[in-house]
Order: sequence, then C-alpha cells, then structure tokens
Amino acid sequence: MITLDWPALTGGALSAVAASYALLAAIATLRARRAAALPVASQDARAASAGATVLKPLCGAEPLLYDNLATFCRQQHPSYQLVFGVRDANDPAVAVVRQLQADYPKCDIALAIDKNTHGSNPKVSNLINMLPHARHDRLVLADSDIAVPPDYLARVTAPLGDATTGVVTCLYRGRAVAKGWPQLGAQFIDDWFAPSVRIAHAGGSRSFAFGATIALRRDALQAVGGFEALEDRLADDYWLGELTRRLKLQTVLSDVVVTTDVTERTLKDLWRHELRWMRTIRSLNTAGFAFTFITFSWPMLLLGLILNHAPLGWMLFAAGAIARSLQAATAAGPGAILRAPLRDALLLAEWAAALTGSRVRWRQQTLSVHDAQPLLPERTP
Repeated sequence: MITLDWPALTGGALSAVAASYALLAAIATLRARRAAALPVASQDARAASAGATVLKPLCGAEPLLYDNLATFCRQQHPSYQLVFGVRDANDPAVAVVRQLQADYPKCDIALAIDKNTHGSNPKVSNLINMLPHARHDRLVLADSDIAVPPDYLARVTAPLGDATTGVVTCLYRGRAVAKGWPQLGAQFIDDWFAPSVRIAHAGGSRSFAFGATIALRRDALQAVGGFEALEDRLADDYWLGELTRRLKLQTVLSDVVVTTDVTERTLKDLWRHELRWMRTIRSLNTAGFAFTFITFSWPMLLLGLILNHAPLGWMLFAAGAIARSLQAATAAGPGAILRAPLRDALLLAEWAAALTGSRVRWRQQTLSVHDAQPLLPERTP
C-alpha cells in the first residue's frame, strides 16, 4: 500500500504555483518595460484631436496637487477643457485651481462648486455636479493625485473614435513622496497590482476600469444611466466599465501609464488604504479573491518549503525566489528586492483581514463595500 505524504505534496504544489505566478509576473513586467521604451505608435489624427473634457473631482489640498494638475494644463491637444469640482467654496483645492487659471490663461479651465449631495459616494456626487459644465462629448475621468505625459489626452481618447469602444482605462505607477512606508505603498502598485492586471489582460480578461483614467463618450455614459447609476457604489470606476461591457462595448487598456502619488507615511494609514482596496476587490470577485494568496510569493514559497524541504522543494523555492526578485527589481528598482518579503507578508495580512468586514474608510467617510447589483438589462449586439 502506497502512503502519500500529503504535507509534502501540498507544499510542493504550493511552491510550484507560487513560483509559476512569480515567473509570469516577472515576464509581464519585463514586456511592459520593453514596450514602454518603444516609440509611440501613430494614431488617427482626427480621432486623437476631437474635443475632450477632463473631469477632476477634488477634495482638499493633497501633496503635489498643483504639480499633478498642471500636467493636464500642458497637454498637446488642440481642443480640450478641464473641469474641476469641489463641494465647499472653502476647500483648499479651490486656491490651487485659481492659481492654475492664472498660470495657464490659455487653458480652458472651469471650476464647479456645488454642495448638493447625490447618493453615498462623494466622488460620484461631485461628478454629477460637474457634468453640466462639460462642453465636449468625449469625457475623461481622472483622479486628483495623478500626473500624466503631454500626449496623454490624445492617446487615451483616440480609441473612442471606434463606436464599439466603451471605456478606455490606464494602469498607473506609484510615486513615493518619501522613503519608508510610502515606498512600500508604491510597491503595492508597481510590484503586485500592475503585474496582476497585465497577466489577466494577457489572458483575455477585460473586467477592469481604473479611477486613474477612464475615458468614454457622453452617449455611452447616458446609455448606462449616467453618473447617477454609480452614486451608491464604492467601486464606481469598476462599475462604469462593467455597465458599458453589459452593453457589448469594449474596454480598452491604453498603453499610457500614468503616475500616482503614495503619501501614507505610517503603517496605520497604509494599512487602512490598502485594506480598502482589498475589500473592494473582494466585493467585486469573491471567488477570485479567495485564491489571491498565491500571488503573495515570499510567504507562499516559505510555507511550501516548510511543508516540503526535499530537494524538489528547495528547487521550487529557489526558482520562485529568483523570479520574485527579478519581478521586484524590474517593477520598482533594485531596492525593492529587499522590501519584497515585507511587502508580500503585509499583503498576506491585508488579504486575511479583508476576508471579513464590509466597511471601509475613504476621505473621512465610512462606506459599505456591498454594491447593489445594477438593474441595467443585458443587450445583444
């Protein structure tokens, strides 16, 4: 009778899966880095130059706010408008917008100040108040804490010339405002989130849309029920993409990668921010989230080695460690190799905490992660 060593088999399987994912992540990151070094492909000039309005909801004077918003004032685009929105006339962001209007007088900049509240999502409520100020039918939603290259607007709006396109979205890289915890937070984006999206995209998935950038036509927004359809949803960016996909419109992942600031200087603040992300991901894909642990390479490789420390176990551990280190260095620089074990351990702890709980903190508000299912019916092509 053959007796199976279940711990060793489990450890070997865990190491193999973790090492395989680390290798895929490293390959995806290397490909993205090489693609970024290539010349930008030429685009249809007419599609890239059609009028566009950028909607930027604001709340407070975030670090580097002026610098980030100024990158939108320097776009190489013949016809575009910037609409900034706040709820309170005393919001510190108002002074930043006024300064931009003074410094960039040729840029079409509008400021919407409206205290009316719509639903439970403050960002969406702001967007509802801002939309009447938009002059163009191509709309670009962009978070307040991102910086973009000069050709950003032309490139992200060009795919909207295809009537089958629903939304265009962008990946983003983290920019730590200081050493320490902000660096670890940036590594969350560059070293874990972005590779997972690239792997899913390479596998054919289009079930995403990111708040860093969502570009869409006004008719597509109206077809899904406007911003009002999102006013009670925490994951408003995801649902904007999902609702357009339910109309059989395509989601396009742009080759533009924007930059977002990582400002959390304490473990408490970083934990709160990343736990919100984790619980939001869980709310959108519970089954997939349950298996996310395989992406936390270092803890899984170590656990696999503990369960199976035979020569094969050591080989799998070594292969996974090399792939994970390559991934970290490529995504976030050589220093990220030393931070990777802590980064993965923190991810595992956040994942475990996110398996329970239904509330998150966002901009001084407590919100539920349970979005109601949209009532929009499916439509055949």
